[in-house]
Amino acid sequence: MLITATTALAKPTIYILATGGTIAGSGSGELSSSYTSGVVTVDKLLAAVPQINEIATIKGEQISQIGSQEMNNEVWLKLAKRTNELLNSGKADGVVITHGTDTMEETAYFLDLVVKSDKPIVMVGAMRNSASMSADGPLNLFNAVNVAISKDAVGKGVMVTMNDEIHAAREVTKTHTTGVDTFKSPNTGKIGSVFYGNVKFYMSPTRKHTINSDFDITKITELPRVDIIYSHANDNADFVEIALKNGTKGIISAGMGNGNPYPSVLNALQNGAKSGIIIVRDSRVGAGETTRNGEVNDDEMGFVASDNLNAQKARVLLMLALTKTNDRAKIQEIFYTH
Repeated sequence: MLITATTALAKPTIYILATGGTIAGSGSGELSSSYTSGVVTVDKLLAAVPQINEIATIKGEQISQIGSQEMNNEVWLKLAKRTNELLNSGKADGVVITHGTDTMEETAYFLDLVVKSDKPIVMVGAMRNSASMSADGPLNLFNAVNVAISKDAVGKGVMVTMNDEIHAAREVTKTHTTGVDTFKSPNTGKIGSVFYGNVKFYMSPTRKHTINSDFDITKITELPRVDIIYSHANDNADFVEIALKNGTKGIISAGMGNGNPYPSVLNALQNGAKSGIIIVRDSRVGAGETTRNGEVNDDEMGFVASDNLNAQKARVLLMLALTKTNDRAKIQEIFYTH
């Protein structure tokens, strides 16, 4: 019998919530890079890793069956509310969520902000579909269950477990289109490792998350529209103006360098702020802090600075912040504490 994170104690109950993605994908052959996401059901995913039944009582549920490029607010809310229900009712000792890698970091951060439990929540996926040579999904899933049953994972918030590494939801991002080592935390590094089920943690996230987060989605049925607008040389303000015209409630400006927009874009963003739209100044760089009042005077322009969140995570945080307030000072404080 394979025993890693547990001994003879009663087995914990872990729910596997499946959403689709490459881990549930199937292709035309072992050497083909062509495949369809989300076609393998949760029962077949679990059957591919029978070893997890030796370390936990496993229950599976299909939340959605999509590629994560199709992820949307409706699935997020459904997934978050079901996770809350399972963990707070005592039905589950931990939750593992199988998910495509394209938007895994956004879903992880959303759940990190809205799930009200300190029990382990682990996101896991694959970079190679189930029919590929050296498919990484089975071992990733085995490792994720071991993280979910680890007593050291309690209170760490939502984690992403891929390629033998454990990352905090706020920090992790996808950095390579096809590599199995795609997930990195450029500002802080990983928080732990898991090698064939052997779990070790080296640090903990310090920003507000899960039970300490300011957000509660119990009564929320929809989220406000927030757009990301990416800056470039010789830019123009067309996309800002289109977003404003079409009812956006907030804009994440993925500016150049330390969050610097092109002059005409800067003017359009300032006009948006004057009209009451929340403008968050971020960077397209991918690491580092977008500092408040750097080359752009955020106080004068009426902007919020994103701290060191990347643009896609800043969008998640702003959507949730807008469910509570439109006050720029309060939203800025949310960005400094979450």
